[in-house]
Amino acid sequence: MRLKSSLVYVFISLVAVAAFLAGCGSDSASGGTGGGKVTIKVANYFAPDHPQNIALKEVFKPTVEEQSNGKIKVEIYPNSQLGAEQEFYDGVRNGTIEMGIPGMIMQNTLPKLGVPEWPFLFEDFEHVKKVLTGPIGAELLANLEEKHGVHPLAWSANGFRMFSSNQPIESMEDFDGLRLRMPKIDSYINVGKALGANVTPMPISEVFSALEQGVIDGQDNPIATVRASKWYEVQTHELESRHMFSPNLYIINSKFWDSLSKEQQEIIEKAAKKSANHEWELLAESYKEDKKYLQKHGMEFITPSKEFKEKMKEAVQPLYEEHYKKYPWAKDLVERIRKAAE
Repeated sequence: MRLKSSLVYVFISLVAVAAFLAGCGSDSASGGTGGGKVTIKVANYFAPDHPQNIALKEVFKPTVEEQSNGKIKVEIYPNSQLGAEQEFYDGVRNGTIEMGIPGMIMQNTLPKLGVPEWPFLFEDFEHVKKVLTGPIGAELLANLEEKHGVHPLAWSANGFRMFSSNQPIESMEDFDGLRLRMPKIDSYINVGKALGANVTPMPISEVFSALEQGVIDGQDNPIATVRASKWYEVQTHELESRHMFSPNLYIINSKFWDSLSKEQQEIIEKAAKKSANHEWELLAESYKEDKKYLQKHGMEFITPSKEFKEKMKEAVQPLYEEHYKKYPWAKDLVERIRKAAE
C-alpha cells in the first residue's frame, strides 16, 4: 500500500510540475495568455546603419515596447546575424524567429510577389509606394499567409537596384562576360543573363569577400546597400541603371501572431507600418547623400545614355513576353501598375 501511495504521489507531483512548466512556456511565447512578457526577434540582412535598421531602432522597437508597457520586447538582428535571407526567412516560417524583413525571396513559389521586381517597371519612389501600399500591394500578398505561414505586416523599400563594379559599364558590350553577383532568385538571374552578364548567385553576406578576391566583377543593389556594406572599398564604378526596384516586407510567424492578443497585434501592426513608412522616407531622401559619400570614397558614377537605357529595356523585353505566356494575370497586372504612374 505504501508503495502504491508513493507512486500516486510521484505521479501527481509530475503532473503538477508539467502543468507549471507548460503555463510558463505559454506566458513567455504568447501574450494572449497569462499576461506574460513576449520577446520578438527581428531578423534582416541589412548593415546596422542601413535605413531598414535605423527605422527599426528609431520607430519599431521603441513604439512596440512603450505602447505595450514593456510587455513586448523587441530584439533586432541585422547583417544576417540569424542567417542569410533564405535561412532567416525559413526561421520565421517555422517559428524559431518571430519576425523578419526579407526581400521577395518567396517569389519562386508565389510568382505574383516577384512582379514588383520585374525590370524597368516603376518610374520613381512615389510610383512604387503608391502601388505597393494600395490595392495592388494587397493583391500581391493575398496567398502569402496561407501558403507560407507568415503574416505580412507592411511593405518597406530596399530601393532601385543599380550595377556597381570594378570596371566601367557604359554600353551593352560591357556586360559581355561580366561576372555579376545576383540573388538566388530566378527573375534576378534572368535579367542579368538577358543583359549578357555571367551571373553568379550568392548570399549578400558573401559579396564583400567575393569582390575583394576577384571572384566576381560586380553586383546589383541600391546604393544605400553599397554604402552601408562598404563595398566602395572593393569597387570603383556605379551605373545608375535603376533597372529593378526591390521592396522588402515586414513579416511575422502566423502561429506566433495568432497567439497574441488583439491589442498586441494592433500595437505591432501599427508600429510596423509606421516604421516601414519612416524607412521609405529615409531611403528616398538618402540617395543624393549616398551618392556624394560614395564619390568621396572613390566611386565613379555613370549615367546611362538614352540609347543605352533603351537597349537595356529591349534586352529584357523577352522576359515580359515569357511572363505573359506563363501567367494569365501578368499582362493586366503590369498594365495596371504602369497606369498608376499617370
